[in-house]
Amino acid sequence: MNVFGVDIGGTGIKGAPVDLDKGELTAERLKLPTPHPATPESVIEGVREVVTHFGYSGPLGVTFPGVVTDGVTRTAANVDAGWVGFDARSAIGARLGLPVVVLNDADAAGVAEITFGAGRGRGGTIIMLTLGTGIGSALFIDGRLVPNTELGHLELHGHDAEKKASVKAREDEDLSWEHWAHRLKKYLVHVEMLFSPDLFVLGGGISRKSEKFLPFIDGIRAEIVPAELQNNAGIVGAAMAAAKL
Repeated sequence: MNVFGVDIGGTGIKGAPVDLDKGELTAERLKLPTPHPATPESVIEGVREVVTHFGYSGPLGVTFPGVVTDGVTRTAANVDAGWVGFDARSAIGARLGLPVVVLNDADAAGVAEITFGAGRGRGGTIIMLTLGTGIGSALFIDGRLVPNTELGHLELHGHDAEKKASVKAREDEDLSWEHWAHRLKKYLVHVEMLFSPDLFVLGGGISRKSEKFLPFIDGIRAEIVPAELQNNAGIVGAAMAAAKL
């Protein structure tokens, strides 16, 4: 069964059809730069471009980098403030003429990793962290998702954690992998203190380069592994949600 997923991020809008029997993309994904300002209207147009590129018609899953409840986006840390309180599900559905589900981006990625990737078959408490423009999070307890945790916004040493430990922070400050890993470790220690997870799954595009930073992270009780679906996890999770429409 092929269903389409779109993953909206602070820097890119990417999407592809997904084989839900395998949890794999059936075509090379299309990625467009996230417009600036990332208003609802401009981002939805980007979503439309991605979907129509593939000539897709059917249920559509869309992720968003913030809290989403009943299709309404509640926060907007890395996109335009116009998303706060915006009925994204209705607006995207009206623009594309398709049935749409909208969900938190890290929640989508986490569901994909729990089903097809690094969390498959694992019980206990699992935290998926998506490292990119910000830090997204998905919390699972014995396979059940606790939605919209947004742990990237925990305060750490007087700062929003993602402002210091995201991939964007590493790039903006031109940090070495070791220096950035030290910051990420401080964040993981903080999250572990709060939730005592059995497993951390680290996702986002940076998961392809885990060998550059994971060796510098020690002193964490929980097991730490890179996401197996890497930066496609959000697309797969979005498609999984759409398949339930």
